[in-house]
Amino acid sequence: MTPAPEHHPALSATDPELARLVGAEERLQAETLRLIPSENYVSAAVLEASGTVLQNKYSEGYPGRRYYEGQQVVDQVESLAVARAKAVFGVDHANVQPYSGSPANLAVYLAFAQPGDTVMGMALPMGGHLTHGWGVSATGKWFRGVQYGVRQDTGLIDFDQVRELALAERPKVIFCGGTALPRTIDFAAFAEIAREAGAVLVADVAHIAGLIAGGAHPSPVPHADVISTTTHKTLRGPRGAMLMCREEHAKAVDKAVFPGLQGGPHNQTTAAIAVALHEAAQPSFRDYAQAVVANAKALAEALLARGFDLVSGGTDNHLILMDLTGKDVPGKIAAKALDRAGIVVNYNTVPYDPRKPFDPSGVRIGTPSLTSRGLEAEHMAAVAEWIDRGVEAARKADEDALAAIRAEVVDLMAQYPAPGVPVA
Repeated sequence: MTPAPEHHPALSATDPELARLVGAEERLQAETLRLIPSENYVSAAVLEASGTVLQNKYSEGYPGRRYYEGQQVVDQVESLAVARAKAVFGVDHANVQPYSGSPANLAVYLAFAQPGDTVMGMALPMGGHLTHGWGVSATGKWFRGVQYGVRQDTGLIDFDQVRELALAERPKVIFCGGTALPRTIDFAAFAEIAREAGAVLVADVAHIAGLIAGGAHPSPVPHADVISTTTHKTLRGPRGAMLMCREEHAKAVDKAVFPGLQGGPHNQTTAAIAVALHEAAQPSFRDYAQAVVANAKALAEALLARGFDLVSGGTDNHLILMDLTGKDVPGKIAAKALDRAGIVVNYNTVPYDPRKPFDPSGVRIGTPSLTSRGLEAEHMAAVAEWIDRGVEAARKADEDALAAIRAEVVDLMAQYPAPGVPVA
């Protein structure tokens, strides 16, 4: 499908092949039910900001302290983004220059640890992130990573284990947060352990930043020394990142980002972050954040009613982790079948998963995208039914059933247009 010329006139004229691919992605995002919890739809305003002439600027340094001239406007753009981040999250200091979440976390290590130091985070198979010291990541190769997990009986973070590990290993940095955590993070409990162990506490809130901004999840600000986040996901901004911290750590964090890790910031992304933070400061964003959680809870209840096994028994936030062992379908098979049915998810390990990471037992889903389209709790029973039918069709290899679901999904999606997606 080629996009309408009025949507991308210059691209269509210059590179029809790429324009065709963009159009195909627009159609895909418009017609499918996107349940990947780390994805969302940005507004048309965020998209516009991402594509401005700010793309043309090199701006190494910080506002008022650049290595290039001609920064009169760029300084104001970055200062605006910083001020809005500080206001939305209530922090002393914010750095909006990290290129994405992983580089932001690397800057944290650079600021507070030396190669070979012990660092601590949640184990990847338990729901943590690669950059929290996992072995295949640079953070696990350059530092000595120790990992905590969740209790097998509850699926909840085992704080007895966290404290025991922290006091035994004395890490320089403790990360809390992750990529597959369906429950509220107890930042206060982590802070108490970090203080006792003499560690810097870093809250990686990439997944839940929008929920925090909208008051739908407790804030780490009173408890964490540093907060790392992406600016997409629930915050509905561009693919970028931010580091926020107490004033005492501001210089260390800024020096770690530049010149420690990066050169010139991506000014077009900084502008789009500023727009997203402006949107996050509006009352309507609080409604959105609350609706994300309400939808996730309603979807979890509907899935439980259909016999699905949910890690930790449900959710407190935007994310649901399903163990499909009882449905007799591997997560990868289910995820690929659901994709053919127009339901976009990702296969995922579950805690204590006996299967391999590339062929795990679970599927991870979330409600940020569908909530951005305007779907409400009343729609979640239908979503759960589609998932149930799709998983059963995956088990039976029933492609006709998957095609039937896809037709129903396309029909509902047409009634709830996706923000910022200009499909004719």
